[in-house]
Amino acid sequence: MVETERLILRPSRRADIAELFEFLGDPVAMQHTHSDKTLRECQRRVMVHEWRRRRDGCAPWVVVRREDGRIIGWGGLYEDPFDPGWNFEVGYYFRPDVWGKGYASELVGAALAVADKQLELAEVWAMAHPDNGGSQRVLQKAGFVFARHLPERNRLLFRRQRPVS
Repeated sequence: MVETERLILRPSRRADIAELFEFLGDPVAMQHTHSDKTLRECQRRVMVHEWRRRRDGCAPWVVVRREDGRIIGWGGLYEDPFDPGWNFEVGYYFRPDVWGKGYASELVGAALAVADKQLELAEVWAMAHPDNGGSQRVLQKAGFVFARHLPERNRLLFRRQRPVS
């Protein structure tokens, strides 16, 4: 578990799936990325990532708002088991009613601390949809640099090198 100023970031549990599916399965909330079609699909995705936490030392966290204990997002540092070959990346998914409040930046900061200090990764990647300016700004503020457009995915690839100590 990791705590930030306003968030508790913890591993996923089966009991979280229905609440996560409220936004991970919402086509509006997930308009710029993959949307789970069914509760079962959501459960599979979340639990496979959780299984990978033991192998990789990281996986998306359930994002809980400290002030009220509400699950507001899911994300963090991971190597995507459903789309291998893209290196360790940072990803984040939030309920639409909390967009624009700085939670993504807080989550990305915590994920990069794990990448830099615990896993000592030389580089971390991230992707953003070309129409998602908010996500692009979050990445740029965190030190990610635009690398290239991925036309086959309709995504912008960003990279961040580990800072030299």
